[in-house]
Amino acid sequence: MTGRTALVTGGTGGTGGIGKATALGLAAMGAHVAITGRNAARAESAAREISAATGGQLDVFVADLTSQTEVRRLAGEVLMTLPRVDVLVNNAGGYWNTRHLTIDGLEHTLAVNHLAPYLLTNLLLNRLTRTGSARVVTVASQAHGMGRIDFDDLQGERAYSGARAYNQSKLANVFFTYELARRLKHTSVTANALHPGVVSTAFGAEDPGPAQRLLVPFLRPFMKTPAQGPQPPFSWPRPATSRTRAAATSHSKEKGSSKQSPHEADAERLWHVSADLVGGGPHRRLNPS
Repeated sequence: MTGRTALVTGGTGGTGGIGKATALGLAAMGAHVAITGRNAARAESAAREISAATGGQLDVFVADLTSQTEVRRLAGEVLMTLPRVDVLVNNAGGYWNTRHLTIDGLEHTLAVNHLAPYLLTNLLLNRLTRTGSARVVTVASQAHGMGRIDFDDLQGERAYSGARAYNQSKLANVFFTYELARRLKHTSVTANALHPGVVSTAFGAEDPGPAQRLLVPFLRPFMKTPAQGPQPPFSWPRPATSRTRAAATSHSKEKGSSKQSPHEADAERLWHVSADLVGGGPHRRLNPS
């Protein structure tokens, strides 16, 4: 990874414990690493900790990914600061048991877990393609297999369940990866999604459901540590010409995604719906080939 630059969203070690461990692993492999976080003090603290452990210097970007304005500002700062982006790890995300709306009026889970990485990736895609053998890694979940993209109620306005919204957003991550790979098939950019395993972090702590409040304290001793979970994101190199691996186990073994996830028509439809939700524009027509 020496000479390569990696950007990891949610790399501060709060609810993004996996992101921080991923950034640490990439830095230890010699990459120049940049992380994003919502809180400036926490982000700077994570950067100092990673720098002390690896000897590398990190770039820090502060942005609240619930806001599309913030995502656009983040992308602009990244483009001004980083002359190349070899790896984009879309890690930031979470679980919210009750329905919240973002500042843009969008359902919170969909906005953070799917629309933010969709928008950020699109805004950085020209830099990724110009870099060369780059890759986009999106942290999904095995929960995608329980998800369904409900195009008639994508934002849970008629009926909301935290679990259903989360599972849908993780299936959206996998759909996004397949469609991104299809649109990039004539480039050297690789799109991957992965399941990091069941990792002991503060995931879902902001708005936990009953099952999380009751079961997680008992299951936590059996969970992986953040350092054990994110092995797949910084497995390098893989052939830059590979199309996609839509899911991976936490032990870096390739594994097929759910049967519904390679559905090209739904993946393309979600791409266009997402484009409308982030303001349309070039994202709808994106195809660098």
